[in-house]
Amino acid sequence: MPRFGSRSRRNLKTCDKRLQDLFNEIIKHFDCSVLVGFRGRDEQNTAFDSGHSTKKWPDSKHNSKPSIAVDVAPYPIDWNDRERFIYFGGVVKGFAYHLDFPIRWGGDWNNDTQLSDNKFDDLVHFEIGRVK
Repeated sequence: MPRFGSRSRRNLKTCDKRLQDLFNEIIKHFDCSVLVGFRGRDEQNTAFDSGHSTKKWPDSKHNSKPSIAVDVAPYPIDWNDRERFIYFGGVVKGFAYHLDFPIRWGGDWNNDTQLSDNKFDDLVHFEIGRVK
């Protein structure tokens, strides 16, 4: 059974308890790494400046304490395997649905199940949010 490494556990602990509960369940079934939970001012502005975020500090959901957003990638991470990130996004959405947990994914920001209308893909991003 997969389990989180120490860095993933540390990053997940910076997140809202609901995100912790969701991903602690997912790791039992799908190996993944928690890349980022809470982001401080410098880290958030660096993410914005590098094009990895569309928000500056303090406007990202990563900037609240606890964080209401988390970046999680399927493990092992292959940044060139877009299909695997999309598959993982579906796994997370499915778990969230069955746990009656409102989740918003960076691969389908408007939750319309159409990925082609996404203007900014952030396939590792999951946040607490409304579901259509």
